[in-house]
Amino acid sequence: MALVNVIKWEANTNELVQKFPIEDLKAGSQLVVYPSQTALFVKGGQILDEFICGTYTIKSENIPLLNKVFNFPFGGNSPFQAEVWFVNQVSLLDCKWGTASPIQIEDPKYGVIVPIRSYGQYGFKVDKARVFLERLIGNMPTFSTDKIVSYFRGVILSKLTVIISQKLYADNLSIININSHVEEIAEYAKSKLSVVFAEYGVELELFNVIAINVNEEDPSFQKLKDTKDSLARINIMGKDNYQMERSFNVLDSAAENEGGGMIGAAVGIGAGVGVGSQIGTMVNDHINTNPSTTPPAMPITQYFLGVNGQQQGPFDFSTVKNMLTSHQINETALIWRRGMANWMPIGDMSDFSDVLNNCPPPLPPM
Repeated sequence: MALVNVIKWEANTNELVQKFPIEDLKAGSQLVVYPSQTALFVKGGQILDEFICGTYTIKSENIPLLNKVFNFPFGGNSPFQAEVWFVNQVSLLDCKWGTASPIQIEDPKYGVIVPIRSYGQYGFKVDKARVFLERLIGNMPTFSTDKIVSYFRGVILSKLTVIISQKLYADNLSIININSHVEEIAEYAKSKLSVVFAEYGVELELFNVIAINVNEEDPSFQKLKDTKDSLARINIMGKDNYQMERSFNVLDSAAENEGGGMIGAAVGIGAGVGVGSQIGTMVNDHINTNPSTTPPAMPITQYFLGVNGQQQGPFDFSTVKNMLTSHQINETALIWRRGMANWMPIGDMSDFSDVLNNCPPPLPPM
């Protein structure tokens, strides 16, 4: 096979990697690396040297690792076998992504799960040629742009549900007005996805969310709007007025649906009162189960003991009770808890009066 004198790759945007199709290289040949390219010499699966844009003459002086591997004889003009891989590092800025099917997102403000679709654009370039070659290429002679675009599109879609949910919860945003926050969501998504891209030596240069679409006819979205409207009316009218209005609406509806005459009207009113009461209960339940209004847990009283001039504790009520019933301490032991001005004998504290009254005396010595 003829020895190669010039090694170069006139790349295009359709390929990101090209293995130079030769087996015999000659020391003294020229290596031409164009802008937005990196060339790597590989021998036996090991990357030996890496070159950025420029023209190089292959010789032992400028490829010391090759000299170490091949042990060029004096003169350094002997042919040798090695692989030259070119990596295209041009920026690809018009890559599309979009959800093939709706993703399920829970609205953090109203707790309703709504299906949404989204689409946008992203751009990337190979930033670290060595990492890219080792992590994604392996021994494949070429690697098309379409292949990596398809791969990273899958990465984006697999992580998008979590990313959007995290952003909504972090900023307490509702799906109802999500499209007014697409730029913030896009910036947040880019920061999260950049970490994944970097693992493969790829830099995510841009990530845009063009739109997030919600089907307004979807029952889940209608439920979300109804929930928002109801809570807005509660905030405006107050809970009691809202319950009263709902009760009147139910009364009117029940009276219209019942038969004519006084008996029918009376039955309708009775049913309306019952249903109105149920609706009021549902509103109360919704408000009272709101995490922001959940009452705090009652604090546990803690006691400190003074035994043989030493402070011990804090102890809860059960521990002190057990110490009394087992006669580890007696009614003369000093005790203190928050709210007391001074220490006092435990026998003078009302907290343990029932325990002391029902505590058997210690057994007599044998």
